[in-house]
Amino acid sequence: MELPAPLTKADFLAFDHRQAALGQLLFYDRILSGNRNIACATCHHPRHGTGDGLSLGIGEGGEGLGPDRLAGTGGDRIRKRIPRNAPGLWNLGTKELHTLFHDGRLSVADTYDNGFNSPAEEWLPDGFNSLLAAQAVFPLVAQFEMSGNPRENEIAGAIHDRIDAAWPILAKRVRVIPDYGRRFVAAFDHIDTPEQVTIVEIANALAAFQAIEWQSLDSPFDRYLAGDTTALDGAQTRGMALFYGKANCASCHSGKLMSDQKFHAIGLPPFGPGRTRRFDPMVRDVGRMGESDRLEDAYRFRTPMLRNVELTAPYGHNGAYPTLDGIIRHHLAPDTMLQAWAPDTAALPDAPWLAAVDFAVWNDAREMARHARFRDIEPVALAEAEISDLVAFLKALTGTGSVAAPPFGIPATVPSGLPVDR
Repeated sequence: MELPAPLTKADFLAFDHRQAALGQLLFYDRILSGNRNIACATCHHPRHGTGDGLSLGIGEGGEGLGPDRLAGTGGDRIRKRIPRNAPGLWNLGTKELHTLFHDGRLSVADTYDNGFNSPAEEWLPDGFNSLLAAQAVFPLVAQFEMSGNPRENEIAGAIHDRIDAAWPILAKRVRVIPDYGRRFVAAFDHIDTPEQVTIVEIANALAAFQAIEWQSLDSPFDRYLAGDTTALDGAQTRGMALFYGKANCASCHSGKLMSDQKFHAIGLPPFGPGRTRRFDPMVRDVGRMGESDRLEDAYRFRTPMLRNVELTAPYGHNGAYPTLDGIIRHHLAPDTMLQAWAPDTAALPDAPWLAAVDFAVWNDAREMARHARFRDIEPVALAEAEISDLVAFLKALTGTGSVAAPPFGIPATVPSGLPVDR
């Protein structure tokens, strides 16, 4: 059994703690949303493992937090579910990480001479301190996530001119708050006055906070890799042997990050509005093909990292399975589990006006047939006890001190004075 090398502090990028302290406030502040009604933390909250506990999230226009979040009412109700599951934020500050989003539409690359291949293409600003910082600017300009609908606010309106038109407006909205202005001058050596603050400094602060706050390398498995052979119990040890052996999990969940950062089709039950190509009118999710426009990438999604996976339910790019047992069984027998899957398995807050879309794909025989043709995993036969051991091993990936006592926590207040999701 070949195990990966231990994940250590040396595997992480260095970030400035002053900037991280500023990023903590920005992460929990609704000032970064178009209508000032949702923060980054709303869908990535530590109470829910840095996710939201939903299969498909309720973004701009929703009310509440986590599995109890509602879809809103009247003119403020949501117009669309977030097409994919809100991923956890653990260990996103690692040096090895080169690709983000379920379809990999953000990656480290020289495609546009700015260091990244991203939805902003050549209009992405320079100066980001990491891949994580580049990622931070995109939810801010996503209509159904944080920016809101056209004609509701100046942010949403600017986006419909060009994606980068909204970022200067957001930056000014933040820096004119006196407390934020002072904090940026103190945290960034090249900033002498608040007027110099751009979306890049905001993103770099957000990245510094997330990278430091949710760094996790103290799970029982990490201690085992570091040489403590007593860190895993019998079931966890047997599950580890299955993970790196008979069950073939490590063929994709490989290396220190437990992800090959590649894309695989595993046939998860489709539902929700999905994400597809711009010219494609169908309700479906074509995965990586939506970014690459290559048929061989159809229905393939990025392999997630697995530390703290116990905390980040539901599972899959669309949160199709609420338990570790369920997502494991799907990997072992994807077609059988697809046939047995029931819509009420999904954690979708009630939104009757969206019901016609939620499971429309199941009535499209041709799309379901296309979906069934793409499989990158073969069935594996495991006994019930072996499945239980795999679950036990995945739970051994949960951090201890890093989860119980993160460096910053949730702020009591934020400089904008807007409510904080607690």
